[in-house]
This record gives sequence, structure tokens and C-alpha cells, in this order.
Amino acid sequence: MAQVELQGITKSFGATRVLKDVNLSIEDGEFLTLVGPSGCGKTTLIRIIAGLEQQTSGSIRIDGASIDHLRPHERRIAMVFQSYALYPHMTAYGNMALPLTMARLHLYERIPLLRLLSPRRRSVMKQIDAEVQAVANQLKIGPLLQRRPAQLSGGQRQRVALGRAMVRDPAAFLMDEPLSNLDAELRVHMRTELAELHQRIGATFIYVTHDQVEAMSMSDRIAMMDGGQVAQLGTPSELYERPASIRVAQFIGSPAINILPGQVGPDGAVELLGRKLPISTRLPPGSAVSIGIRPEAIRVTGGGDPAAEVSLHAHLRRRELLGPEQILHFHLDRLESATVIVRLAGAQAPVAVDGAAELGFDPGACHVFDAEGNRVEVSRAESRAVPPQAALVQVGRAG
Repeated sequence: MAQVELQGITKSFGATRVLKDVNLSIEDGEFLTLVGPSGCGKTTLIRIIAGLEQQTSGSIRIDGASIDHLRPHERRIAMVFQSYALYPHMTAYGNMALPLTMARLHLYERIPLLRLLSPRRRSVMKQIDAEVQAVANQLKIGPLLQRRPAQLSGGQRQRVALGRAMVRDPAAFLMDEPLSNLDAELRVHMRTELAELHQRIGATFIYVTHDQVEAMSMSDRIAMMDGGQVAQLGTPSELYERPASIRVAQFIGSPAINILPGQVGPDGAVELLGRKLPISTRLPPGSAVSIGIRPEAIRVTGGGDPAAEVSLHAHLRRRELLGPEQILHFHLDRLESATVIVRLAGAQAPVAVDGAAELGFDPGACHVFDAEGNRVEVSRAESRAVPPQAALVQVGRAG
């Protein structure tokens, strides 16, 4: 186990700057996930930590000691690749034992015939065998050790790749999208296994994925990357409940957050499509803002409500039934191409396709962002225009 510190890491490929002054501190025994869209620099960053790429500037430290000058095999770091990177001609046992034999046996002790001259080889191999068997039992792949990779399923290959990393007893595990090649059901199962493995061995995990569900379900903390920088660092709940920017809000959460246009009124209150909400900001009056509302924060009832202070005419365009929940897509006619997505529990449809409905949400559930997309803090505003319990949005058939 180890603490890993990244200080001012930058990386350029020619004129293209991929990483821009990345600073991170991963605590001893922590499960930290680097998440973000393709091309944001997360894989490049993890390859720099492993020593497979050299940073343009900055420093990497493990337990306070710089490892910038060390080659990959000297860094006490084990990496699990997306493609597993198993040797196809070796058995699962051979793949797992290889890092130990390379580290503990001299060159002549690995050559056929010559190795018979080594008096210590037998005892070293006995110790290696015990360590491989112990890790295999921990990962429940003991019966598979004599099979080659071609004879294993995707999940079994993943366990072998994990076992090869674990036998080295590294200071930290680096995992580059290790579940992306698995089918959906197996991916869910392996997420649980990885989380349990981390709790069991207490090692430092640095995990890379573009799947925000993986990041939210397994991590102690998440570093959301965007454009080669860390856009936000925090616990899964912090990124979900208090996103630092629109980019973070849109990436974290499924379905994606609804973003509606608004502005700051003369008294500082936030206005949604010209109607005042009971929340205010310190932005100058007239400032353009974006209002984010999570799909699960919206309530739906059938029929119109003429008493609603805020009304948007729309109709339900599409309904997705997902077993225990459903996703509803409402089209807003006052905003070209605008869609409000609602996630509801249960299978019963509250409104038919093309039918009218009333959407309500608590103003406290709104996320407000300025013109640059950065989060804006809001406070409750004294207003009689909208009830303090909820802001009601009237949606109905256009015409």
C-alpha cells in the first residue's frame, strides 16, 4: 500500500498538449477513479504513473519518494490492461508466476538444462508456487491454472490478469478500463468483485474508465477529467449532488441532467424562461444562466394545472420502460429541439404518449451555472410568485 502524489503533470505530443498541470494526491489504500470522455487524458495519465510514458514536466511520488527516474518494473506498481495482455502460449499459472520468476531467478536459472545447476532454484520455485496458489484461491481461479487464455472466458482472463498483478504485492494497482471488453451482465458482476477485492486487500487502486456507473459504484473518490485537466475531485455523492460545472453535471448521472436556459432578474432571483423561481444568486441582473434539474427530481401528474405560475407547453414524445423504472422524454415546444427527461419509479405510465402532464420540482434541486458553465451558489429568495414547496412546470399539448 502507498500514497501516490502527482505534482504539476503535463504531457505534450508535439504541439498537442494532452495533460495540463495535473495535481492529485491518492491516499494510502484509497480507490480513486479517473473518469471522463474519450480523449480527456486519463489513459495517458495512468501510463505516466506506470512509467510507460514520460511526462513533459511535473513529478510523481510514492510515499514521498520520487519515482520519475525509475523504469516501469522498478516502480512497485502493477498495471491491469484493457486487453488483459496475457501471453497466449502460457497457462494461467505461467502468466501469474512470470513476474515472480523474472524478479527472483537469475537469467541462467530460467534457461533449460542450465537451470538444473542452480541449488536454490527449487526452493525459490516452491515459494513462488505457494504465492501463486494463494492468490488463485483468493480470486477463485485455482481450477483454471492449467488452462491457456484461449480456453478462458473474458471474466476468467480478467481474474488471471488481476492475479498476475496481485502476486507482485505492488504499492499500487493501476487499471486501464479493465471491464470494457466484458458483456453487460459480467461487467456488473466484476464491479462487485473488484470492490470486494479492494476492501479485502486494502491496496491503493487507481482505476480508469469512461463509464460513470463504474466510477460511482466502486470509488472512494472520483477525479473527473476534461480537456487534460481535473475538472472536479471528490466523492461520488459530491460530484453528483454539487457538480462544479455543466460538464461534470452532464457526465455524472444517467440519464443526463436536464439543462434549461435562464437568467438573473432585477432583484437577483433566477428566472426560468421568464418566470421567477424562489432562488437567487449574486450574479449581476441580466446575466445568462443555465438551470440543471436531475431527471429523478421531477414529479409528473396527468392533466393541466391552470394555477401553475410557471408553464411550458409540451408533449410526451417517447417512453422507455426499464422494468422497475421508466424514462419519459418531453418535448418543449417553446424551445426548439429542447427535451426534458424524467425518470420515474414503477411501470405504470402517468401520461400517454402525446398526452398532457404537469411537471413539478423542488427549487432546491436546481443546479445553476453561469455563462462559462461554472457552478453558481444560490440561496432561497423571498418571493410570492412561486410557492416555496415547489416550482411547478405546466406542460401540455401545443396548439
